[in-house]
Amino acid sequence: MPVGTRQTAHPALIALGAVGAVGAAAAVWGIGIERYLFTVREATAPSLPSGSAPLRILHISDAHMAPWQHRKQDWLASLAELKPDLIVNTGDNLGHENGLDGIRRAFAPLAGIPGVFVHGSNDVAAPSPRNPLRYFLGPSKKNHKPERLDTDAMDRYFSDELGWTDLNNAAARLTVAGTQVDFFGVNDAHRDWDRLEVLPEAIAGLGPRDAATPVLGVTHAPYQRVLNGFIDLGADAILGGHTHGGQVCLPGYGALVANCDIPLKQAKGLSTWSHDGRSVPLNVSAGCGHSIYAPMRFACRPEATLLTLTARR
Repeated sequence: MPVGTRQTAHPALIALGAVGAVGAAAAVWGIGIERYLFTVREATAPSLPSGSAPLRILHISDAHMAPWQHRKQDWLASLAELKPDLIVNTGDNLGHENGLDGIRRAFAPLAGIPGVFVHGSNDVAAPSPRNPLRYFLGPSKKNHKPERLDTDAMDRYFSDELGWTDLNNAAARLTVAGTQVDFFGVNDAHRDWDRLEVLPEAIAGLGPRDAATPVLGVTHAPYQRVLNGFIDLGADAILGGHTHGGQVCLPGYGALVANCDIPLKQAKGLSTWSHDGRSVPLNVSAGCGHSIYAPMRFACRPEATLLTLTARR
């Protein structure tokens, strides 16, 4: 090599190295930092009948709990300090065969607060390793040989110890903060366990409804058929989970996948769902967990929602 000359890398190699460095930094952030940045997202929606008192709802979803996840358990336990009127749990609580141990530790301070819950598929079957790129091909498929979880034990804990009401393909009427509230919900629509057809009879079984009674629809997976069906049944607001908000999002753009047929722009947060001339608030929680086989979040912090419903103007 002549004196005074210097060999430089090819521009393509420099670009490739830069991309690799950015990817490595994103992975470090998503795996080591952001998945622990637990956040309470606050939102307000005027959706209750005229004259109704505000209703403060703590919406929890997709904990995917493993027994060793103490930071998540401590954060969930601290949410009792928000003093909500109502807990709505939209499923996928378990993420390990011993996940109920962590759920008990996380939810114990919420005992005595009125609550309702529905199942996600991971409340019934343990997670399994998956190729995350397959989510770009459409909603994930059924695991044909799942490890069954002790769903009954979880339901007994929710119902008997916390005092929450099971809304899986069911309806209920509760008194919340001195106000009568009607609820209906479905089991996991992602696994086709939803039974919208049974809800009219279940709702009728509650007896006559006063015009001032708020009505809330609860689902794990916010598929469009469920959201439309809930509006047909008279829901004043709808709460769902399942999407993880996309889990790995593009900054400035949002979710790249939703794992169901909801529009990506509504894969997390508070929006409006319209059907057949009616529009109601829809809150989709980005959830506070992740599968133990995909321990990462990027541009999508783990969350719970403090949703305040107020009277319509």
